[in-house]
Amino acid sequence: MGYPMAGFLAKAGNEVTVYNRTTVKAEKWVEEYGGKLALTPAEASKDAAFVFACVGNDDDLRSVTIGTDGAFTGMSSGTVFVDHTTASAKIARDLADAAKLKECTFLDAPVSGGQAGAENGVLTVMVGGDQDSFDQAEPLIQNYAKKVKLLGPVGYGQLTKMVNQICIAGLVQGLAEGIHFAKAVGLDVDAVIGTISKGAAQSWQMENRYKTMNEGKFDYGFAVDWMRKDLGIALEEARANKAHLPVTALVDQFYSEVQALGGSRWDTSSLIARLEAMQQMNNK
Repeated sequence: MGYPMAGFLAKAGNEVTVYNRTTVKAEKWVEEYGGKLALTPAEASKDAAFVFACVGNDDDLRSVTIGTDGAFTGMSSGTVFVDHTTASAKIARDLADAAKLKECTFLDAPVSGGQAGAENGVLTVMVGGDQDSFDQAEPLIQNYAKKVKLLGPVGYGQLTKMVNQICIAGLVQGLAEGIHFAKAVGLDVDAVIGTISKGAAQSWQMENRYKTMNEGKFDYGFAVDWMRKDLGIALEEARANKAHLPVTALVDQFYSEVQALGGSRWDTSSLIARLEAMQQMNNK
């Protein structure tokens, strides 16, 4: 997702230097958008007013920030670091403390909208950090976002993203069950969704995923592996703050069953594949 996001920054006239752990991807980006290629995060962040990151998880983020040749090594006083990774609130706070030692600031700014949202510049960005750093970074983030909001101090962006994933998990399971039920009783799924999507059942998932779910195509969104990573972060946070997330825990288990079906890289709408596999087993 960082590839098109950085592209929007370049197209807006910013001088952009890119680093990717897979160098060929960074080389391709430079060919497409111009800018400069760095061979380490430290090199990429040298003399930068803003540094943006979008990697996989806490360990990846730790590696590219405070690891050997990490971005924090190259940053100068006053640099604003904007992290778009979906990670834990704890690492956001830890990295904010590390940035402060460099006289820099840190914003945790996870995104929602998937690959399509990144490519079309319509991401939702949930931010944690101080107001001044947010005010500096917001005009840049607006280049690839439809909504940017400061939710509170460092960590609040990640906590908000957890809420986002908790809500999505229940919605996708409900939609999967609805379509599965409609097919089982012989309803015309297109007609049903075309009707109920105009009422209280409407959701982004229904509008954008019902067709591919109905057709058994799962190459259109966020991978199951990544969703389980995100739900795991939310469930761990819930254990710490005593929040009760029974549906989220159940859907996480359902996704583990999708992985067992070979669906690790399927998108999150593949929950319906689990239901159909169960039906086939019961019909034997």
